[in-house]
Amino acid sequence: MADKPIAAALQDVLSRMKQATERANRTHPVRLVAVSKTKPAEALQEAYDAGQRVFGENYVQARCEMLDKAPALPGDVQWHFIGHLQSNKVKAVLEGVPNLAMVETVDSAKLADKLNKTLETVSGRTAPLAVMVQVNTSGEESKYGVEPTECVSLAKHIAQNCPKLRLAGLMTIGMPDYSSRPECFICLSGCRDAVATELGLRPEQLELSMGMSGDFEQAIEMGSTNIRVGSTIFGAREYKPKSPPASPKKE
Repeated sequence: MADKPIAAALQDVLSRMKQATERANRTHPVRLVAVSKTKPAEALQEAYDAGQRVFGENYVQARCEMLDKAPALPGDVQWHFIGHLQSNKVKAVLEGVPNLAMVETVDSAKLADKLNKTLETVSGRTAPLAVMVQVNTSGEESKYGVEPTECVSLAKHIAQNCPKLRLAGLMTIGMPDYSSRPECFICLSGCRDAVATELGLRPEQLELSMGMSGDFEQAIEMGSTNIRVGSTIFGAREYKPKSPPASPKKE
């Protein structure tokens, strides 16, 4: 079956978001980050033309797709970096994407310090860069993020030692197939409460980035303020096939 046109798929997601918000009796809007990983800039432009302004990208192999796509799209796009960010790539991202609005995946004090220090030398930025603390709520070794017990320490470090950063909230990827009891969402909400208490904030002053294509409605009902949806809008990801191994030479 062919994928639904991007504009129609986007409107469908927005409609489902609205319904989930109403079911939860929430009044504050939820931000949709359209995750366009592996998709060409033309696909993003279709979503932009349909009203979408916030897009998310991460690293694929050695290069950030955002660096290629950002110049091809209008300047009012708000880019979110949602993948694992290596310290040696920080400068390229900050300088190459002037409209980078948020890094959702800060998972160490080292990365926070690198972002903060690099921002001191990047021209054109006046306001602090919004960041989120990524928490590994599922305990899977294959996923990045601090342990839930360490999130307060990292959040406090950002708030107290990184003036070029603004702590926007917490983010998790979570574990799939948690529809019966979403422990990962419950865990992240608890982390936010702990961080808010330590920093003297109200919990609602910190965002929760949780929920993707398969579970964003449930995430919204559980308090998510920022969902990351890709394949439901853009269709299945398109990875380049790996090159086949070379045939053995004949003797």
